[in-house]
Amino acid sequence: MPPLPDVVQWAVPFFVAAMLLELWLGRRGGARYETRDTLTSLVMGGGNLAVGLLFAAPIGWWASTVAAWAPFPLAERAWGWHPLVFALCFILDDLRYYAYHRAAHEVRWLWANHVTHHSSQHYNLSTALRQPWAFEITLGFLFRLPMLLLGFHPAMLALVGGLNLVYQFWIHTELVGRLPAWVEAVFNTPSHHRVHHATNPRYLDANYAGTLIVWDRIFGTFVPERADDPPRYGLVHQLATFNPLRVGFHELYAVLRDQAQGGLGWRDRLVLAFGPPGARPGGGGSTSADQKRAWVLRHPEDAGQPGLPARAAGGAGGVPVGAGPAPPTNP
Repeated sequence: MPPLPDVVQWAVPFFVAAMLLELWLGRRGGARYETRDTLTSLVMGGGNLAVGLLFAAPIGWWASTVAAWAPFPLAERAWGWHPLVFALCFILDDLRYYAYHRAAHEVRWLWANHVTHHSSQHYNLSTALRQPWAFEITLGFLFRLPMLLLGFHPAMLALVGGLNLVYQFWIHTELVGRLPAWVEAVFNTPSHHRVHHATNPRYLDANYAGTLIVWDRIFGTFVPERADDPPRYGLVHQLATFNPLRVGFHELYAVLRDQAQGGLGWRDRLVLAFGPPGARPGGGGSTSADQKRAWVLRHPEDAGQPGLPARAAGGAGGVPVGAGPAPPTNP
């Protein structure tokens, strides 16, 4: 096994320098910073590192145990650390990230962790550091199970995961517009990721890519940024707090509070924990799909555009046709 760097730790000076540069350039227009919001993002980033260190030993033990069960452990082969194996690992892990990221928007239990990253109403490089504190609690690490069983070494997975995370830092900015067409076609870019962070109905639940936007194009979740519908950032129902504990745990608390209600059947509890964010038992909630249909109901001329349904009918979330949107939650 070759010595592998901690790429995230190495990138920290670059993160700091890039934020200072963006702040300086933003004074001329284009990058909006708010002191309390930025401080909250930095605290969340530091807390994420602390939680990661706290769980490093048990997660490392789990990963090593699972890797030992792999029927064809690549790391034990002479070519198992070849650059081409690293490249294959990076591509497959990027697909793994797409699957987790999409699930984190479609399953409330996972959204209870990921919502932290979307809670800022600003979009700048400091937003990239607004990382959650409940990844291990919500068991998001289980999405690495297939990669471990394919035989990739846990250390290799840690390296490519770190590279993916470092790549995503620079796409959290409004200072970079559209890049050359071939870059926009293959890679995740600031334009694509602005869409992902937006609360506009057409942009909800789109562009889940880590590094390669091709996954969104393949699986039908790609939505382009439009000049006539500039992104609005944050949550559909804004959190309106800079308290790191509330930012980090408000939705996890809400899930547990809902589970503590009396008179719920097991199907109701499954909906409240593992249904789409905003869904309620028997309807009456407001999911992303509901909000898209409600938008098309009010703007039929937009029906069928990327990110919007062809018609404002059907669905299980709770916005019947003609009723308008339910009170917003946090999809």
